[in-house]
Amino acid sequence: MDIDQTGKRLCMRILQLCKKFPYPIKDGESLAINYLSKAYIELGAEVTLFSMNTARHRFESDEMPQELNHYKSVHFAEVDNSFHWWEAILNLMSNDSYHISRFVSENYEKMLIKILQSNKFDVVQLETLYLAPYIPTIRKYSKAKVVMRAHNVESEIWERVANNTKDVIKKWYLSYLTKKLQRFEIEQLNNYDLLLPITERDGQQFRKLGYIGKISVIPIGLDNRDYLADDSCFKHPLSVSFIGSLDWAPNLDGITHFIKEYWPKITQKYPQTRLYVAGRNTPKSLNKLGSNQIEILGEVADAKHFINKHPVMIVPIHSGSGMRAKILEGMALGRVIITTSIGLEGIAAKHKEHLLIADTVEEFLECMEYCYQLGEQLVHIGNRAQVLVARNYDNLEIAKKALLSFGYQTPAKATIS
Repeated sequence: MDIDQTGKRLCMRILQLCKKFPYPIKDGESLAINYLSKAYIELGAEVTLFSMNTARHRFESDEMPQELNHYKSVHFAEVDNSFHWWEAILNLMSNDSYHISRFVSENYEKMLIKILQSNKFDVVQLETLYLAPYIPTIRKYSKAKVVMRAHNVESEIWERVANNTKDVIKKWYLSYLTKKLQRFEIEQLNNYDLLLPITERDGQQFRKLGYIGKISVIPIGLDNRDYLADDSCFKHPLSVSFIGSLDWAPNLDGITHFIKEYWPKITQKYPQTRLYVAGRNTPKSLNKLGSNQIEILGEVADAKHFINKHPVMIVPIHSGSGMRAKILEGMALGRVIITTSIGLEGIAAKHKEHLLIADTVEEFLECMEYCYQLGEQLVHIGNRAQVLVARNYDNLEIAKKALLSFGYQTPAKATIS
């Protein structure tokens, strides 16, 4: 960070590296990336985005979306990280993590070098572990601090996914890959100048894995001005929604298990209840589970409008790590969330005060009964959830903490509302 002749510090310059293009801003990772970068800029920093453009999350427009206009500049490199069965088999004979090696790209590295040589940055912020292979390149071509924003403890996600897998061969394979991923995650830990975990719990997990450096917990934050609740749905017959990226294993496994194991017992007791499922990249296997009481919608044009239509929103996550951005979004919109203990990780909400928690089918049935008993009074849980999010997950407050951890004092003119 430069200092002018009067000794005043100029704006901090941040390079944000992403493993997928953070648009459209619908999934948790894209939300976390954009809300934090927007807040950085509102607080006086300057942010450049350099992202991979992968097959699964491909950005193909010739024009940059207006939603990304806050960046000083936006760059992306084509990266083919598609899953190939022959590569997966060959990886069995390698010490490399297949999770990570799919994101190692000569094209991305070449473009990264050009950006580092053409600009002077104070901080290079890596969004997730998958960018760690580029740390040697960053060190070679820049004097910037290397900051890892850990959206999850990556190996923990896959350990939980493996543990929840019933197929014996798939379980063994996932467990094998997870061990190599964890080894890589541990090897990289002390290569960072600063670690920004999403939750206190994740920070503790990283300490247990061997991290000895500086930590600043930076949760997902929202701009509450973007979330306008419509409480009219609480006056209508109870309906339940689910929304999430369905190419993410914890989401797909969670909703599939819920529909197969939980939903028949719920509709047996409450036959009038309807479930609406939305999400990007909905697989055929999930579409087949649709029925008169379950509508599989695929990707919806407006996620907030969809969430606002239903008073109850489920997040039946049994694996994963970090924070669930969709829970924060649902709470910001005043919905009544029903989630698991794992789903709630990192969110300071209380059962029956801000949301409902259910880890078993019996507990979920109890939650549904509670919802029906409250009737229109259910709206008060959603109202308290809105207040919680506004007080604890404001993106400007969270970004201010991150910038302070970088050594940047927010300019006095950058007021936080």
